[in-house]
Amino acid sequence: MPFREINSKMVEATVVPGQRMFSQRGAMLAYRGDVTFTPNIAGGQGGLMSMIGRRVAGEATPLMTVEGNGTVMFGHGGHHIQVIALTGDTLYVEADRLLAFDGTLEQGTMFMGSQGGVMGMVRGQVTGQGLFTTTLKGHGSVAVMAHGGVIELPISPGRPVHVDPQAYVAHHGDVRNKLSTALGWRDMVGRGSGEAFQLELSGSGAVYVQASEEKL
Repeated sequence: MPFREINSKMVEATVVPGQRMFSQRGAMLAYRGDVTFTPNIAGGQGGLMSMIGRRVAGEATPLMTVEGNGTVMFGHGGHHIQVIALTGDTLYVEADRLLAFDGTLEQGTMFMGSQGGVMGMVRGQVTGQGLFTTTLKGHGSVAVMAHGGVIELPISPGRPVHVDPQAYVAHHGDVRNKLSTALGWRDMVGRGSGEAFQLELSGSGAVYVQASEEKL
């Protein structure tokens, strides 16, 4: 169920009988046709355990199940919207950045410490983001929110990408992450508060970076 970008802050999705999608509550702006919106209590495609995992992880962003026959326009808070197409790989994204996504995608929760060890845990503490992140896997589309514009940076073997943790939005592919210190890095390059941390992503995939250090 691909999204059609109306502008940088609004997308439109076509809902057809027999298929469903999920959206963040309050994200629906307008719709045409016979479409229903119901609170989701089953944790998305991942089922009950996915819901429990998100609650334990502090990732319990309320979702709505969208079904029927028509078109729905989505947007939230005037945030920039980036549409990401998945072709069998896994997207890692903070739950509160999810605007809407295909119901065919399998939803889960991953402990950030499993990617980057202790440094992955430190990342959650330093950036204010959770120690857990939401995963979406399969074939389908995802609309995520960010401040300002978003750029997709490819990650290839031997060519890691270093990102300001506050500017990180999401990543996909076979990617490892770790938080490292670089004394003076943020003082000299970034606009942050001098914490001098950078998120290093290596492997094969892509990372999405927003044009701001503000959180949603």
